[in-house]
Amino acid sequence: MKKLYKGIHKFQGSYFKKEKVFFKRLSKRQEPEVLFITCSDSRIDPNLVTQSKPGEIFIVRNVGNIIPPYDAIKDKNSVAAAIEFAVLSLKVKDIIVCGHSNCGAMEALYKDERELTNMPHLKDWLKLAAPVKDIVLKYYPMIQSEARQRITEEENVLCQLHNIQTYPFVQEALNAGVLHLHGWDYNIETGKIYAYDTDADMFKEIKLSKTLDKGFKGAE
Repeated sequence: MKKLYKGIHKFQGSYFKKEKVFFKRLSKRQEPEVLFITCSDSRIDPNLVTQSKPGEIFIVRNVGNIIPPYDAIKDKNSVAAAIEFAVLSLKVKDIIVCGHSNCGAMEALYKDERELTNMPHLKDWLKLAAPVKDIVLKYYPMIQSEARQRITEEENVLCQLHNIQTYPFVQEALNAGVLHLHGWDYNIETGKIYAYDTDADMFKEIKLSKTLDKGFKGAE
């Protein structure tokens, strides 16, 4: 905690002091153009990896960057509420679903459920990603270890992109051409980010020299 307190002092005494005008303007309203949905993992920092300033991206985080299908919403759902607010109120132009390497949530999909007995809420939450596991086991039955982990993380991103399209207001915005979906996968060790290319049906590294992120074109 001492490190955090020192960080607050440093922030207020340096960065904030230099950007007082910016923060005064920011205090009046937020106008992010991007909704960034990613994992709660402490190793992921959306603002850092995109070099975004406060107010530029609206961030939603949860275990496994999971988006419950619209018909799966039975009670209070913070993910659905955030998507609703971002699309209908903030009018974001892009939605990014970003997975990452070495994701513990994706690894947990293959564990015996009894190992999660002492974490009932996590156990129930991960059931929303069960279709991801089913896809991997069906189409990649022979792969194991690191390869299976990577494919699971990528398939999870695609699954969540399909799920978010079950939200009527999201589909309406997509049809109107005012909203675009993107699937990313962040490699912690290398710092590289891969975007899903619908035409090539694969994740490709985002590079300045090429425009690879054409957006996710939706379910077939």
